[in-house]
Amino acid sequence: MIGVRLVQKVSSAPAFAKVAPHVIPALDRVVHRLTRGKVLLSAQMLPGVVLTATGARSGQPRRTPLACMPEEGGRSWLLVGSNFGRTGHPAWTANLLAHPDAEISWKGADIPVTARLLEGEERAAAWQSVLAFWPPYATYQARVEREIRLFRITPRHQAPDTAP
Repeated sequence: MIGVRLVQKVSSAPAFAKVAPHVIPALDRVVHRLTRGKVLLSAQMLPGVVLTATGARSGQPRRTPLACMPEEGGRSWLLVGSNFGRTGHPAWTANLLAHPDAEISWKGADIPVTARLLEGEERAAAWQSVLAFWPPYATYQARVEREIRLFRITPRHQAPDTAP
């Protein structure tokens, strides 16, 4: 428990927000590739996926390691566009807004998914779940004026607007 609290405190620090976006995804990509999708270093503290989405402007596939919050035993996931508490929305969120059909690598399995931006009461309820799951997201939100984007992703064979 002390280890988790320490990581939460460190991840809430402004210095972490400056360094982490450059280091953590790069390490995750390398380890994920070397282990054939079975390991993400960042997932040692939080569950994680590698999102492959179509670039909003380029149309090219973009792979992004992300922390996630699994719902209903892995039947859906919440993705938080916190960008480590930096001012702009992360690029992957614009990609999902432009092209909601994507793919995730989850525990070594590639899963076609559809993403849906959460809004209103549904977002508020999911946000409370996310904060209970990883409290530093509250610090990230307090640091920025934008509303952090929150997506629910579901396997493509399910109806994308089905709430868990």
